[in-house]
Amino acid sequence: MRKLIALLLVLGLAVFSGNFVYAQDGDTDTTATEQMEDTTTAAEAEVDPIEPEAPVDEAGEEEAGAEQSGYQVLKKYFIDGDWRFMSFVLVCLILGLAFCIERIITLNIATTNTDKLLARIDEHLKSGDVQGAMEVCKSTQGPTASILYEGLKNADDGAEAVEKAIVSYGSVQMGLLERGLVWISLFIAIAPMLGFMGTVIGMIQAFDRIEAVGDLSPSVVAGGIKVALLTTVFGLITAIILQIFYNYIVSKIDGIVNKMEDASIALVDIMASNNIFKQ
Repeated sequence: MRKLIALLLVLGLAVFSGNFVYAQDGDTDTTATEQMEDTTTAAEAEVDPIEPEAPVDEAGEEEAGAEQSGYQVLKKYFIDGDWRFMSFVLVCLILGLAFCIERIITLNIATTNTDKLLARIDEHLKSGDVQGAMEVCKSTQGPTASILYEGLKNADDGAEAVEKAIVSYGSVQMGLLERGLVWISLFIAIAPMLGFMGTVIGMIQAFDRIEAVGDLSPSVVAGGIKVALLTTVFGLITAIILQIFYNYIVSKIDGIVNKMEDASIALVDIMASNNIFKQ
């Protein structure tokens, strides 16, 4: 799973670097093209007579602006927000999503149909086949089957031993289910902080420009304020995305734990009804 997280991080950084270089190359090519067009226009103006300008197609310009995708707008704002601050927020987003994806995949695998599992266990216990019931639990994935296996393994020691084994092993499985949540919480807390740090640094830069120029004009402070606002926005967006995944994961864990508890109680009842406990 660590390899999966590392792979996602490398892929995310590679995509970001490629887009950043592509954006800068695109800006350079655009500037060069505009310079060539200006030179060609000037040369044609010296030779050809002046013709009336064609009417501006405002509808075409509006369509071109509408065709600009949200991804391109997001990339533009990301670059405008100063990559030195935005890259840290991006790393938080990539790592947080990697942990979220890992947890979601693991929890989906850990989800078990407890009713079907208990029915199969009951079939074996009706004939007194405890080993067969244990094999059913061993062949079933998920923490619920593991807990039921521990309970069946202590069947010879009585009901109290079964309940104690289930409770003890249930705590271990809870720790495994919640593994990685602390890192997701860390990235949820760090992303807005990094955004606010960019805000503070941007405002400091704006005031430095005011002090250097000695004049309070919008053109002087606009750059620093823009960086400050963009870093805050991206930090909050990252925290919101990770918070949504975090709440989904927590609700998924709660559902699995509830099924584990219900299945544990049902197992004790099944074992008692089939006279599995030795007197």
